[in-house]
Order: sequence, then C-alpha cells, then structure tokens
Amino acid sequence: MSTLIALASLAVLILVLEIINLRKTIVPLTLIGLLVALGINIGDYNTVESFYNNMIVVNKSTVLFNALFIVITFFIVALGQSFYKEQYDKISDYTSLKIFLLIGAYCMVSLGNLVMFFLGLEILSITLYILAGSDRTNIKSNEAGMKYFLMGSFASGFILFGIALIYGATAAFDIDQIITASTQLTMPKWFTVGFALMLVGLLFKIAAFPFHFWAPDVYQGAPILTTTTMSTLAKVAAVAAFYKLSVVFFPAMPETFTSLIAFLIAATLVVGNIMALKQNNIKRLMAYSGISHAGFMLLAILLGTTAEPYLFYYMVAYAIAGIAAFSVILYVCQDKNEELIMHFRGFAKHKPVLAVTLSLALLSMAGIPILAGFFGKLFLFTEALKQGYYVTVITAVITSIISIYYYFKVIITMFTYKNADVKTVYTKNTVYTVVAITAILINLIIGFCPSLIIDLF
Repeated sequence: MSTLIALASLAVLILVLEIINLRKTIVPLTLIGLLVALGINIGDYNTVESFYNNMIVVNKSTVLFNALFIVITFFIVALGQSFYKEQYDKISDYTSLKIFLLIGAYCMVSLGNLVMFFLGLEILSITLYILAGSDRTNIKSNEAGMKYFLMGSFASGFILFGIALIYGATAAFDIDQIITASTQLTMPKWFTVGFALMLVGLLFKIAAFPFHFWAPDVYQGAPILTTTTMSTLAKVAAVAAFYKLSVVFFPAMPETFTSLIAFLIAATLVVGNIMALKQNNIKRLMAYSGISHAGFMLLAILLGTTAEPYLFYYMVAYAIAGIAAFSVILYVCQDKNEELIMHFRGFAKHKPVLAVTLSLALLSMAGIPILAGFFGKLFLFTEALKQGYYVTVITAVITSIISIYYYFKVIITMFTYKNADVKTVYTKNTVYTVVAITAILINLIIGFCPSLIIDLF
C-alpha cells in the first residue's frame, strides 16, 4: 500500500513541478521517485497483508509483478526525455500520465476486490486513450486514439456487466467471498455468463483472438513511445490481472471452458504469427508479434497456479526484450514520417552495436536458445506437456518457428544492405542507446541464469 501512496504522490509532484516552472527536473526526479517506489515495493516482499477491507492485497506475487511494472515504467519515462524534446513544454503531462498508468497496473494486479480491479483497469485504459491520440497534428494518431477509445469502452462495458452478473450470483465483490461461494455452493448459470463477459473484455485488453483486430491500427497510428507502453507495460499488466482472475474463476467453470481457452490460444498464435509475415511497417509487425506473445502468456493462464513463476519469467523476458527493441526502433525512426522496415537498410554498417542489440531482442522474442525468451517458452511448454496439452504445445512450437521468419526479415535488412543508404545520418541519441543496451543486458543475464527470476517464487 505504501508503494501506491508513493506513486500517487510522485504523479502529483510532477504536476506541481510544472506549475513552479521546474520542467527540466521532471524526468530526473521521476526516475528517482520510481527507484524509491521500487525500494518500498521490494520491502513488502515477505509481507502478506490486505488493506481497506481486502480491496488491495499485498503478497509476494503482487510485489514481484509490481516490481516489473515499475522497472518497465522507469525505462519508458527515461525514453520520454528524448522522445518529447519537441514538445518539452508538455513533458509533465506525458510523464504524469505514465505514472497514472502504472498506478492503474498496480491496482489491477493487487486486486482483492472486483471493484478495485475495474478501477485499476479504467485508470490504465483512459491513460492509454489519451496517449494514443496525443499527437494532435497527426491524423493517424487521432484515428488511433478514437479507435482505441471506442473499442476499449465496449470492452470495459463487457467487463462491468460481467462483474454485475457475478455479484448477482455470489452477492459479493470480494475475491475471497467469491471463491468461498463458488466452491461451496451451486452457482446459477449467470455466474458462468458473467465470467464469460469478463473474458471478452480481458481478451480485448491483451489483444488476443478474436479481439485482436484493434492492435495493428492503434499500434501503427499511436506515437512510437505510446506503442512501446502498450506493447510492454499495458500488455503484461493486463495478462497479470487476467491470471489473478483466472485462478479465482477457472475452477468453477464447466469442463468445456478449458477446451475453449486452448482453442483461443492456438488461434491467437496462428493469427498473430501468420499475419506478421507480410508486414512492412515495423510497428504493425510488433503489433502482430505482441498478439502471438499474448497467446504464449495465455498458455500459463490455462495451466493454473503451478505456472505462475514461468508466467512471470516469460513476462520479464518479453517486456525487457520489447523495451530493447523499441529503443532501437525509436533511434532509427526518430526523424521518419513512417516506421518502415526499409528504413533499417544498412543500419548495422552505421550503428553495429544497436543493430546487434535489436537482433538479440528480436531473437529473444523468437525463442532462440540462450536468450531469455527461449527459456520462457521452454518452461511453459514443459509444464503444458506435463498437464497433457499436446496439441496446444505443438501449435505453439510450429508458430514459434514461423515467427523466426519475420524477425529475421528485420535482421537481414539491417545486415545485408551494406551499400544502401550510404548517406544516411542518424541523429545521435544517448538515452535510446543506453536504455537499449541496458535492457538487452538484463535479458542476457536472466537468459544465462533463469533461476534469478524463477527462484523468487
């Protein structure tokens, strides 16, 4: 709870600094504040406690998920120092919005009550609506903001109606009371319908089949840093909350529900990877890549409580690789009107270190051995095979192989067009470089020593 108070205070402080004209101190102080919040959060590692009549629950699991969210936000805020240099008079708005987004993520994953989950979800969603349409002079950003707002509002409506039906069936919003009621009493049919409606909204939030269609357009139209936020922080926060809710509701669902989830996982993996093959825009490619990774993370949700350490490891590997990849994409596309793959031609000749960094990040997402992404997939596949999900694992392996093609398309473009774009001059940007290299080093470390993350549970 102290972490939430610290983050809320930090968000208010950022706005106060703008009022007293200390704009240049906003990003450095925000980064310090996030480190302080991370320290407070880690201090609760061995704590098991609830606050405000079980509205917020603090335990080892929520502490670890929130630590990941804070680290991702730290990187995103650092990137914002350079990304918003042309609009630095609004840096307080953009930075405070990212802190509020983090607060929403905190509330979602620390839920002890469905009301707190919905409040966190709306804080996160409204922040993303604003950020998606924040480039007011760009028609694509306006379109992305409007699309995401309209479809996100419908998804939130489904979740809210589902929560209402669950309350009607159990007479409770409290998670512990819902578990007690669903395990000891015969639930009416609208309890299942209620969670099915929540499932629709949650699948939309993580961009999983068949509610993935918004992601490519919104990712492409939104500013690149907003796309980075959606692809990393927003996605892992939604998946973590989905996992927490699945532990509560899945045991009370009909047996056919498991088959439905397995089908959705397979469809998400196939659609995400197949559609990524023909993309020429790097942001659309990363959107479909994110859809496929949602399928892998859904696999952990299907496996239940035994897969929580593996889900967390996968989320860390995916999010950190995503930060590294998008940092390089920001570097390459900072002066471009569109983020096309062709802009990476000959990049390795000009910036070999960053080209290698992007290559390692994409290879980690593809699941190439030694890198963290490989072990994330390996752990999930092993656990799924133990539980008998052979078809799902085979589908996941095949689609992982397919993903190598479109990731290598970017890598080949960087390394094989050595004589193309000889006159290209890349604007030097130390922040993007440092963030990219730091993120990929973290990915390599947890790839070489997966126990650093797994043993935390």
